[in-house]
Amino acid sequence: MNKKPIILIIVLAALAAGGYYFFINKQEQDTSTLNLYGNVDIREVQLAFNGSEHISQLLVEEGETVKKGQLLAVLHSEILQAQLAEAQAQVVAQQQLLAKLKAGSRIEEVDKVKAELNAARAKAKAASSSYSRLRSLLKKKVVTADQVDQAKALKDAANAEVEAIKQALNLLEAGTRKEDIASAEAVLLARIAGVDLIQQRLNDAKLIAPSDGIIRNRILEVGSMVFPQTPVMTLAFVDPIWVRTYLPETALGRVTIGSRAKIYTDSYPNKAYEGWVGYISPTSEFTPKNIQTEELRTRLVYSMRVFACNPNNELRLGMPATVVIDTTKTTNDEPITAAEMCKK
Repeated sequence: MNKKPIILIIVLAALAAGGYYFFINKQEQDTSTLNLYGNVDIREVQLAFNGSEHISQLLVEEGETVKKGQLLAVLHSEILQAQLAEAQAQVVAQQQLLAKLKAGSRIEEVDKVKAELNAARAKAKAASSSYSRLRSLLKKKVVTADQVDQAKALKDAANAEVEAIKQALNLLEAGTRKEDIASAEAVLLARIAGVDLIQQRLNDAKLIAPSDGIIRNRILEVGSMVFPQTPVMTLAFVDPIWVRTYLPETALGRVTIGSRAKIYTDSYPNKAYEGWVGYISPTSEFTPKNIQTEELRTRLVYSMRVFACNPNNELRLGMPATVVIDTTKTTNDEPITAAEMCKK
């Protein structure tokens, strides 16, 4: 019986077993990297006006890249424009009234009242003289007591008129009361606040991009009626972008905030994106069923965000990704913002 084939089979089996053992042992000892799996994630926000009106203009399309502060949409604002013009006119009128109060009376007005005072004094002097004559004639029975009483009444009225004009002159010369000026100033502030309020409503009739991003969805169109709670469009932020993955509990001590990573996708299999660990959840959870890991599904994991540099906007929301973390660098002193990390 030829024993060579049997010996050959035994040798090949031994070599295969040894190779498998060597491979497994090497894999177990290789702790310099950690492979994780997840999906690309970004933040989104639904943009809405802070006012109520019909949409007049939509200035962007779906998929369009926008910059922070860019005007995206406008509401009808004709009524607000008219209200603003009215409020501004009221401010001007109140400013003129306040200036008049602070300036006081004109010289011509003072001179006019002085002339009226002189005339009243002359009238009072004549009435007083008439009363004196009639009173002396009463003793001679030339005039009646009623005529004397009437003359006295005319004298008293003339003196009262003099006093009234004198007080009016004092008020003119003293100027406006401080309380009246303060009241006019308060009214002016209220008018200015009214202008600011209408101006704010006009600003609320404009939809402004809060950050750089991409218009993912136009929910409403021109002519739609909107309210402050009505979403008009969805803005996807392009920075930061990260891969949402899950860190096994057994690897928790090998990864820290700032750990460097490489990110790979099926869309660009030969391209590696620079990344870093930016967030590790403080609480554990069971592995979500839609996540594939090399560990058992029932093991506890920690939600983790691996931020990525995405200069060409190739990483898209929901894209499956493989994260290879360099566990030899576990310092948390590494930069954790895209501006600092991706510029290198």
